[in-house]
Amino acid sequence: MNRSVSICLFTLAVLLSFSACKKEETEPKDWILDDLVWDEMDKNATIAQWVLNDAYNYMPTGFNRIGANTGDYLDCAAGDAVPSRNNRPIEAYTNGRVSVVNNPDPYWGSSYAGIRRSNIFLKNIDKVPAPALTIRYWKAEARFLRALFYFELMKRYGGVPLIGDTLFKPSDNLQLPRNTFAECVDYIVTECDAVKDSLRPESALTDTDWGRVPKGAAIALKLRVHLYCASPLFNGGGIETDPVKKALTGYPTYDATRWQTVITDYEELRGLNFYELNASFINVFITKRNKEVILAKQSPNGASVETNNAPMGYGTPALSNGLTSPTQELVDAYPMANGLGITEAGSGYNAAAPYTGRDPRLGFTVFFNGMQWLKRPVETWEGGRDKPGGISVQTRTGYYARKFMPNLATNDTYGSQSHNFILFRFAEARLAYAEALNEVNRVEDAVKEVIEIRKRAGITAGTGARYGIKTGITQAEMRSLIMNERRIELAFEEQRFWDLRRWKTAGTELNRTATGMKITKQTNGTFVYERVPVTTFTFQNRLYHMPIPYDETTKNLKLVQNEGW
Repeated sequence: MNRSVSICLFTLAVLLSFSACKKEETEPKDWILDDLVWDEMDKNATIAQWVLNDAYNYMPTGFNRIGANTGDYLDCAAGDAVPSRNNRPIEAYTNGRVSVVNNPDPYWGSSYAGIRRSNIFLKNIDKVPAPALTIRYWKAEARFLRALFYFELMKRYGGVPLIGDTLFKPSDNLQLPRNTFAECVDYIVTECDAVKDSLRPESALTDTDWGRVPKGAAIALKLRVHLYCASPLFNGGGIETDPVKKALTGYPTYDATRWQTVITDYEELRGLNFYELNASFINVFITKRNKEVILAKQSPNGASVETNNAPMGYGTPALSNGLTSPTQELVDAYPMANGLGITEAGSGYNAAAPYTGRDPRLGFTVFFNGMQWLKRPVETWEGGRDKPGGISVQTRTGYYARKFMPNLATNDTYGSQSHNFILFRFAEARLAYAEALNEVNRVEDAVKEVIEIRKRAGITAGTGARYGIKTGITQAEMRSLIMNERRIELAFEEQRFWDLRRWKTAGTELNRTATGMKITKQTNGTFVYERVPVTTFTFQNRLYHMPIPYDETTKNLKLVQNEGW
């Protein structure tokens, strides 16, 4: 599935005119009726397949998606960036203005729309005489997507109403209570286990199948669900004072064995003997098909990521809008190329040349002053071409977001690039595995996993080939290191926003002043770097779970609202 799966009634109508269907219209039709979609004479299920493809459209995509039209990265609410534009919807998460009627990323309606679309497909697909193996794959895909949509709901709200295969009519009783967190977890995991062997095996995926759900995706989803279940917020550490609400948003009591389930899931994924770390970090994001990607939302090639986020000083024919400003805190999180943090003794960090000798992932994630791009150096010094001052939209921090873009240092234009948003990849699974190993006190086994991530990143081996990880590292130290490794490896992939919540560290990480770098160019061509405040983040504990939308609670009076809303 290497093209956009966008669907519209016009496209369906055109396809109908070329389908194998022999039915004739005897009256005008303003929409596509069931007997035309689920046509018993359509041996290739040409139209029915579009219903499944439409369900794929409800998978989240992370490119500038928060806000109307061209929005912002979710990471702008996770301490790793701020929007370059003022008064953006995403800032509601960091200025305390989220409410039951104002949530920049509610996702409630989208998830249930995707669930309904999946249920429609599952109810009707057997009417179409497609090959049995194809129908088996499609059914498993629809059930996986439904499970994924429930996870998207669960990580935002906790337990939600589970509707199974039901297709509601307007006349039905829609007053449905929320299921508990545990019940939702059990449902998602059970569905993943039920469909995994009916999904396409990775070895059977052809180029035209790429983007469809493979077996590994079901295991990866199960792994991520269990990672959340084992984490402090959900594993007996909920913020709620009401025991009913506590059971709706997590497990009421702690269970250390939940970490072992994460380990088991990863070992099952690894046992497929298919997924591996790509040799090149940057190529993971610009090559549609590679063995690190487990599942990505398919998009047509284009230059939207570049035009939206590259430094604003590049004009026609390489228009750039510079909409995302990474924070100094994110930049500081990247170690040196020897794996040592910039404040560690022996790291070699030089404040007068702060980007020299750093972890190569920094340059693949952030545009910084002096980096080569489109045949000239980026100029984020005061008055430079990429920070000229005035009223134009430009960096607020001295940086721009570079993640997901190819190396275009010597290009004239952006061309047409591959930009599939990755939902599951093997590096993230390995980091989840490392986290779980550390939590069951297998610290050195966790070290080995992080070493593989750092080795691929380009960190040098150093003394003892530990890639900057000290000998004798404690469990607590390793926990902090893994948290930081997730931050830098998975930046802008919609992980940190949720990581800070499941770790219950958002109250610390998102109650602080975010900073940037003010860069002044001297007459001799050198630069002076000065850390400066940019904005102040605020976080309230109620934001550990999102508020159920107001219009949903007025339609369904049995929905219990999350605590604090």
